[in-house]
Amino acid sequence: MNVLLGITGGIAAYKAPDLVRRLRERGADVQVVMTASAEEFVTATALQAVSGRQLRSNLWDKDAEAAMSHIELARWADVVLIAPATAEVMARIVSGGAPDLLTTICLATEAPIALAPAMNHVMWNNVATQTNREILEQRGIHILGPDVGSQACGETGAGRMLEPDRIAATVFSLTGGEGILLGRMVVVTAGPTREPIDPVRYLTNRSSGKMGFAIASAAAAAGADVILVSGPVSIAAPPRVELRHVETAEEMFAAVHEVIDAADIFVSAAAVADYRPAKCAAQKIKKNDESLSMDLVRCPDILASVARLQRAPFTVGFAAETQDLKQNARAKLENKGLDMIIANSVGADTVFDSDDNTVSVLWAGGEKDFPLATKQDLSRDLIELVAEHFYAVRSTSSQPKLTVISNND
Repeated sequence: MNVLLGITGGIAAYKAPDLVRRLRERGADVQVVMTASAEEFVTATALQAVSGRQLRSNLWDKDAEAAMSHIELARWADVVLIAPATAEVMARIVSGGAPDLLTTICLATEAPIALAPAMNHVMWNNVATQTNREILEQRGIHILGPDVGSQACGETGAGRMLEPDRIAATVFSLTGGEGILLGRMVVVTAGPTREPIDPVRYLTNRSSGKMGFAIASAAAAAGADVILVSGPVSIAAPPRVELRHVETAEEMFAAVHEVIDAADIFVSAAAVADYRPAKCAAQKIKKNDESLSMDLVRCPDILASVARLQRAPFTVGFAAETQDLKQNARAKLENKGLDMIIANSVGADTVFDSDDNTVSVLWAGGEKDFPLATKQDLSRDLIELVAEHFYAVRSTSSQPKLTVISNND
């Protein structure tokens, strides 16, 4: 695999030689491209020694650019990795600015792009940086981290660059090089459903779809072929993910069952409505009376329908609870006959549209708590856990499929 490693001007650049070494240990050919600021933190000599290739940094290198080298590098790369990625380079990529060789390559490449942010925790949490992060993710750029911990400034918080070995492993999975789900089919559902009351009104919930989309992205990064069935959300499809749009619970039920027989893994992160109006009015309901009542009927239960399949898959549920989190989750695990359940707290003090989440995963005889993290990082960890149980079941059972089902994000 050809990795174009961009290094920008942050103190974490001192880890770049180690990152190059770990990428090469995994079989990558690494071409380093530095910004002028990065040269203040790490030397070209060190990077050339560990990469075995001449370092590039100058967009105006007459010898190299005579052959349009920035285009050549953009086409050569199987993946473009920027580590560390400063707030400045994130902003440049968002705006489409290309004042240097690295950002010019980012505009010219069709390869996946991954950024490993590294900066002071206040800078990372600044609304401008977070807005840029959100835009980058919507465009399909992978954001790796950052980690939480002590920083060079002496402060502690989110903004520390991920360790080189973890970055290297993740980058390889972006192209299926070491994907733990390579060759598997994963179907994911995400977002809310809308159950129509009349032509202009509907019943819905507060799901943003972010968790489901993050899980789909993590599954694709792990090498899987991914179909994402989504309710109404405003999120772009992750790279290498086939997106299918639905609106109602019945439409989602039908879409899932169209593809479930081919799936190895089914992740239902959608917050599917439990009830819908028994009848949808043909015309807009007028505000004539002091009160209005309507009959509601149960929506189809995707979780139960998949669990009842003749070749019953390994089934993991999702419990969104406002109280007694683990107690209620374990009861649901046992009552529905699930193999595993993912539980998280929701309520008035929980922001449904948040970019962060914390969950507990429970199964018969065990559990694992995941601390607060971005939904992207959390999803990667959950996919690893799912894969671990998937292969464990495959080794002891003739069942060919794993189902991971959740009902809220």
